[in-house]
Amino acid sequence: MMKSFSDSYKAAGVDVTAGYEAVERIKPHVARTRIPGVLSGIGSFGGLFQPDVSGMQEPVLVSGTDGVGTKLRLAFLMDKHDTVGIDCVAMCANDVICCGARPLFFLDYLAVGKNVPERVAQIVSGVAEGCVQAGCALVGGETAEMPGFYPEDEYDVAGFCVGMVEKSRMIDGSTMEPGDAVIGLASSGVHSNGFSLVRKIFGISRETVGRHVEELGATLGETLLTPTKIYVKPMLELIRTCRVKAVSHITGGGFYENIPRMMPPGLKAEIRKDAFPKPAIFDLIQKTGDIPEHDMYNTFNMGIGMCAVVPAGEAQLAVDCLRAAGETAFVIGTVHLDSADEGVVLC
Repeated sequence: MMKSFSDSYKAAGVDVTAGYEAVERIKPHVARTRIPGVLSGIGSFGGLFQPDVSGMQEPVLVSGTDGVGTKLRLAFLMDKHDTVGIDCVAMCANDVICCGARPLFFLDYLAVGKNVPERVAQIVSGVAEGCVQAGCALVGGETAEMPGFYPEDEYDVAGFCVGMVEKSRMIDGSTMEPGDAVIGLASSGVHSNGFSLVRKIFGISRETVGRHVEELGATLGETLLTPTKIYVKPMLELIRTCRVKAVSHITGGGFYENIPRMMPPGLKAEIRKDAFPKPAIFDLIQKTGDIPEHDMYNTFNMGIGMCAVVPAGEAQLAVDCLRAAGETAFVIGTVHLDSADEGVVLC
């Protein structure tokens, strides 16, 4: 029988018994993510994972960490907490796949003003769903109850992902050349960046998030809270099928910051804005906030959540491969020589 309790600590705002209940509630969600290699269950001081390196000559570990950002404000207002965990995994796993690494395991950190076990379980259920989508295991985490630091109904969630790739198969852009094609994978909406601007534009409140918007076909809150798409499994299929030379996760900083990150010196990507449809939410953001077009493409994904560079002769094969994997994909640009050190040009 568990004998750990402290009435004194509870009087200070930290209920350790609520923490135990939360752990019991999240165990079934964690179990969904178990994959070969997991050696420990939740509750250990460290999450144990034994990677399968058979057949690998020089395995390289790749790590990524991120949070959900101010998108959480919408979850608070809508009292909907089962999707932000997907965002948390997506922001980490989508970064790890950019160099060709398969995500292996994930850990989350959840800081709450008050430990409400039901809410904690909802949040972790989203994390577990994200891990299932990314094909990685949730091997551990931490829930910190921090009264007086966070309001009782608020929290923050962040995560950490580790993947692995054979060194000789790492994707780093080094083989890119003029004429290569840029493939774009459709986003599911705003994903999980730019929400400070979104909240400023719409003046987010319970009233605004609950308002049905005809051009969106849903409420503003439902549209904005749509979780970030996780591209790991279709990208692994693309890597098996095509010669993928570079990958970019279109996240904070939009096209102008993220595409140059995959471009080697002397080359730029020319992106055709008319090559892919722009989701209605971005038109609404731009119109409502009177935002210059450059700022839109410098803040949001504008409908493309990930880009991959492949040889021109494999462009259609890449699109077909991604579509067969359930993604919506387009040829959105071409690689050119770059005399102005721009990295990317939108036309």
